[in-house]
Amino acid sequence: MKHLKALFGLAIVVSVFYLAFVLIPIYYNNYSFQDELDNQARMAVYSQTTPEQVQDILAKKAKDLEIPLTADQIHVVKMGGDITITTRYTVNVHTPVKDFDITFEPSSKNKRI
Repeated sequence: MKHLKALFGLAIVVSVFYLAFVLIPIYYNNYSFQDELDNQARMAVYSQTTPEQVQDILAKKAKDLEIPLTADQIHVVKMGGDITITTRYTVNVHTPVKDFDITFEPSSKNKRI
């Protein structure tokens, strides 16, 4: 019985490490993309960049981070001194037991001072 408990405990530990190995890069990439989205929102308020240019910059960053996102899925609204950037994407996670989806909705809003 002790060996069975030890094997079960080991299986749980291995499963947790495996899920961390699979999920941490996905969440880190989302964090990095959100950071770039915030930076672009800050810079776009004070520069003459068009919404299309912001979309292209963010789409390139998403591609670099291996995020399944195109420029058409990034919505940029620039009116006067305000800018709003929103997007939504889903990442499919494959595990030996089950596949599941994680949906992210990064967004940013900035106003000129």
